[in-house]
Amino acid sequence: MTPWSYEPAADLDQNMVERLRRFPRQPDMLVYGLRSTAALALRGWLRVYHRLEISGVENLPQDGSFILVANHASHLDTLCLLAALPLRKLHRAFPAAAKDYFFVDVPRLAFAAVVVNALPFGRQSQIRQSLGLCRELLANPGNILILFPEGTRTVNGEIGEFRPGIGMLAGGANIPVVPCFLDGAFKAWPKGRFIPRPVKIRLRIGAPRTFADLAAGKEAAERICAELRRAVVELAG
Repeated sequence: MTPWSYEPAADLDQNMVERLRRFPRQPDMLVYGLRSTAALALRGWLRVYHRLEISGVENLPQDGSFILVANHASHLDTLCLLAALPLRKLHRAFPAAAKDYFFVDVPRLAFAAVVVNALPFGRQSQIRQSLGLCRELLANPGNILILFPEGTRTVNGEIGEFRPGIGMLAGGANIPVVPCFLDGAFKAWPKGRFIPRPVKIRLRIGAPRTFADLAAGKEAAERICAELRRAVVELAG
């Protein structure tokens, strides 16, 4: 029988803020426990306060890595998409979050890193580096990347154009991309509002698609963005 052994995280000599800013993060049982507890509380709140209704869960791939893409209506979007995943996959789901917004002060950093396990994504700079982190995650089977290709929350409830990052990730790669649509999230918590309203939210999950047959490049990226945006709009009904 192989003896059981435990190896502590390699960054234990750093303070907690430095450890949370670092990505990929080292495993931490305390953070895992806090994240799981927060997930249960947030799922209960979404079910009761927002009467969250999820359809299409059967479209989520059971094996391998995949990408979830959705319209970006409010800060509730990430929580709703995470609520659609099994709890056992929680620590391997990585929502891409704006590095210049969520990783600048301790309260937002703690929420982004501990509660939602966010990947810091540079929207204005370091975009190639951020895409490289995404590729590394997806190369490890079983990871889930959550992206909002519009790049920012809508200000009027409309679905904006998708930025080319998702096309660059999906083009030429055998990675399933699952389109999703969030209905009601904008009315519940629009940009600029401090407290969410008790509005019903529906999450619709579409059929996954892959773009391995498209060579990576600008033209393919634009085509992928257009197709995924169309899929999200169709889910809006």
